[in-house]
Amino acid sequence: MDKGKIAPYVITMKELLRTTDPTIIAYASALLDDADIPVFLFDVNMSVLEGGIGILPQRMMVADRDHFMANAIMRDHDIDLGHG
Repeated sequence: MDKGKIAPYVITMKELLRTTDPTIIAYASALLDDADIPVFLFDVNMSVLEGGIGILPQRMMVADRDHFMANAIMRDHDIDLGHG
């Protein structure tokens, strides 16, 4: 495969949200689920390494094709995306 091209079955993802607050993750996940936008969470199990004190943020990822709409949904609901 050419290194400059991505196979058609590979879905590229973008970070949408970064937070240490599990309620924000749950709320954002519910909003995106309602809009049929699948999400994938990174760093969920990092609390094992940090001792459960909640200093390492979780990252919510969405497919590149869904990022614009997901970002608009977060903005409409005044959810701080945590990166910026």
